[in-house]
Amino acid sequence: MGIADEIEKLNNLRQTGAISEDEYQKAKESLLQKGPSAGERFGKAVDNISSDVNMWSMFLHLSQFCGYIVPLAGLIVPIVLWQMKKDESEIIDLHGRIVVNWIITEFILAIAFALLSMILIGIPLLLALAALGIVFPIIGAVKANSGQVWPYPLSIRFFRLD
Repeated sequence: MGIADEIEKLNNLRQTGAISEDEYQKAKESLLQKGPSAGERFGKAVDNISSDVNMWSMFLHLSQFCGYIVPLAGLIVPIVLWQMKKDESEIIDLHGRIVVNWIITEFILAIAFALLSMILIGIPLLLALAALGIVFPIIGAVKANSGQVWPYPLSIRFFRLD
C-alpha cells in the first residue's frame, strides 16, 4: 500500500470522526517523513505520481542540453529548475540531486581528462565522457517520464539520494 493510500484512509477516518484533526495531522506527518527508502525508489516505478511531476523531472535531465545552445546554460538551467521546483515534490528534488551530482562529476572528470590529454590517454577518455554526457541525460529523462528514478552510474554522490 502506498503513502497516498494510507493518507486517504487517514482522511476517511478523520471525516467519519474516528480520529481528531490533530491525530490526523500527526499521523500524516509521520507517513510523509517516513516515505519510501532510496532502495525502494531506484529502478522501480513510483506510485501515484502526477504527470506534471514526471514532466518536470524529465525537463531537469534534458535541460543539460541547453549548454549546446548557450554556453554554460547546461550548468545553470538544471540548477535553477531544481531550485524552483524542489519544494513542490520529493521526486523532483531527487531528480535534481541526481542531475547536479552528474554535472559536478562531469566537470571534475573533464578537467582531469583534459590534463591527461597531455600524455594522450585523456583524449579517448574525453570522447567517452562526451558520449556519456549525451547518453545519461537521455536515459534519465526517459526513465523520469515513466515515473522511475535512475541515478547516473559513475556519478559521485555530492548530494545524498535518500
